[in-house]
Amino acid sequence: MQLRLLNLSLAVLVFLTPNLFLTPAYSFSLINTIRAAIQANVQGDPHSQFQLGSAFATGEYVPQSYIEAAKWYRLSAEQGYALAQNNLGRLYQFGQGVPQDYVEAAKWYKLSAEQGHFRAQNNFGVLYHFGQGIPQDYVEAAKWYRLAALQGNATAQNNLGGLYQRGQGVPQDYVEAATWYQHAAEAGNYLAQNNLGILYLEGQGVQQDHIEAAKWFRLAAEQGNPNAQYNMGILYQEGKGVLLDYVKAAKWYRLAAEQGYADAQYNLGGLYQRGQGLPQDYAETAKWLKLAAEQGNPNAQYNLGLLYRDGQGVSQDYTEAANWYRHAAEQGIPNAQNSLGVLYYLGKGLPQDYAKAVKWFRLAAEQDYADAQNNLGTVYHKGLGVTQDYSQAERWYRKAADNGNDIAKRRLEDMNGLQQD
Repeated sequence: MQLRLLNLSLAVLVFLTPNLFLTPAYSFSLINTIRAAIQANVQGDPHSQFQLGSAFATGEYVPQSYIEAAKWYRLSAEQGYALAQNNLGRLYQFGQGVPQDYVEAAKWYKLSAEQGHFRAQNNFGVLYHFGQGIPQDYVEAAKWYRLAALQGNATAQNNLGGLYQRGQGVPQDYVEAATWYQHAAEAGNYLAQNNLGILYLEGQGVQQDHIEAAKWFRLAAEQGNPNAQYNMGILYQEGKGVLLDYVKAAKWYRLAAEQGYADAQYNLGGLYQRGQGLPQDYAETAKWLKLAAEQGNPNAQYNLGLLYRDGQGVSQDYTEAANWYRHAAEQGIPNAQNSLGVLYYLGKGLPQDYAKAVKWFRLAAEQDYADAQNNLGTVYHKGLGVTQDYSQAERWYRKAADNGNDIAKRRLEDMNGLQQD
């Protein structure tokens, strides 16, 4: 939401203080001058009070002060001025110049929204959407988004599209989602541009069209949206809607990664690891994987563990490998679960513990991960961490073999040969 700036209603201030706009340093004496001018010339006028509140909110012509902004917005809002009610609600929503208070925010948004102010309608919808200050209610959120969207508010159009996409408060309808995203996207809303690109990429509500997806992702990406920058990286890496180009993939991933986007950090690390579009550089790989891993990206955590295991880009350290495997394993990543099991089995980086090895092998094996199925067969075969059980060993070897594990195929042949003998 953009706050309105001072315009003609401050002409009186220019007349009273001709150097007002020429003074580089602000002081409380300047504020007092403005107050005096307001009191002398526009006392009680809600529009002028709103204008002054906006000046303090933005720091335009006066020292920026949310406390002062709240004061002047309140004077205007209490006289029923819709724009001031909306802006006062925003200050309460974000705790600027007043204690954060979603109930107060909802109160002022509602007063403004009921007067038809489209920004307040959207903002009131957001509070219903997230249950802030009022009970969460997607139906009410959709109602208020729609009122604002029908007035052409691009933010509300995007928000309403999101409800249709997810089926929240309205029947799930990808066509309706695409329609509202399109309206907002054409108005330049980068969130809607990215969302519309996703629908074209997946063929949801529109004919699947990777070229159209690239068009909308690019428009959002060029506005600095990290989601869209990441999506552009994906398209260039996979050659969808654009010519495959690892250099451009790296460019877009980097832009998103530098904004802290974890998936882009992970993918950029992967390009460095494989030398795609960039010189192969394991140190850079480790740098970007660690940034993503620290944000909880499980694939980055697992791959960072591999770097520590193999000493690529970092000093070899099985303890660190185990640490990162565990983070990923606890998020259900089967290859990390298997790798953590291997370290327990071998006693590398942590105490040897066959029972814990079995635990992690089993978790990965039950996700149909072939290497873990083979390893689980091995521990049953040898009776390590479990009671020796050839039938269980054969069972897990067979599952692994069916999933293409060559070691399991050989062990299964050996077991069958022993039984025949």
